[in-house]
Amino acid sequence: MDNVVLMALIATLGTWFVTALGAATVAFFKSPNPKILNLMLGFASGVMIAASFWSLLQPAIERAEADSSLPAYFVATVGFLFGAIFMWASDRAVSFAGKRTQNPTGKSSERLNRIIMLILSITLHNIPEGLAVGVAFGALTNVGINSETLMGAITIAIGIGLQNFPEGAAVSLPLRREGYSRRKSFLYGQASGMVEPIAGVTGALLVVYVEKILPYALSFAAGAMILVAVHELIPECQKGRKTHPYFSTMGIISGFAVMMLLDVMLG
Repeated sequence: MDNVVLMALIATLGTWFVTALGAATVAFFKSPNPKILNLMLGFASGVMIAASFWSLLQPAIERAEADSSLPAYFVATVGFLFGAIFMWASDRAVSFAGKRTQNPTGKSSERLNRIIMLILSITLHNIPEGLAVGVAFGALTNVGINSETLMGAITIAIGIGLQNFPEGAAVSLPLRREGYSRRKSFLYGQASGMVEPIAGVTGALLVVYVEKILPYALSFAAGAMILVAVHELIPECQKGRKTHPYFSTMGIISGFAVMMLLDVMLG
């Protein structure tokens, strides 16, 4: 048991590190060029939409079909709706709490609300991914550790790690667009992946219980991400569409295609 927990910890530390690498892409922007950052915001939207299906809903349905006594479509739908409702409720709570306040840098509560929604959605997405890696390594105690089973768990960790690269950028680049410094944008971006090692160790320790709730957790994160992408990121990146009608839209398409490619190739 100790060995698989340690392996889960090492693997999820690796996925967090890739998130930090993705967040570090914010260093390549000398100034917050609206045109380029709108493109990247669109890219982030496409990443989140694709990840919601290929990384979250599809695995949730597959796990529910294998493990749940309830219909897989019911499990996925309930988790998805609760994720969206949770993010909507969080948005309302943040708006109410900061209705007449400003943050220390002078940004309006509306901008602060948008930033919190973005970070929270990506963080929620990383929790079930960390759990998935932890479950994969924790399951080795039941099936036995050999080259085939170990490689299967490592493949899951590698796939999730590669997906985390654009997800780190999906947090840091919008923060940069809101006027935050490169340093703060990077710190917040990499912080969204720090929950994965915690979730990975938890998944390895509680593998039997986590396997039963994982379909709900995966679809919950999908609902949260779709709401944020559609309600916040896509409208924001389309603000410059009068001068560049399809520029941000191509970012959305590209982000979706890249994430889908990674998931299909490594799934």
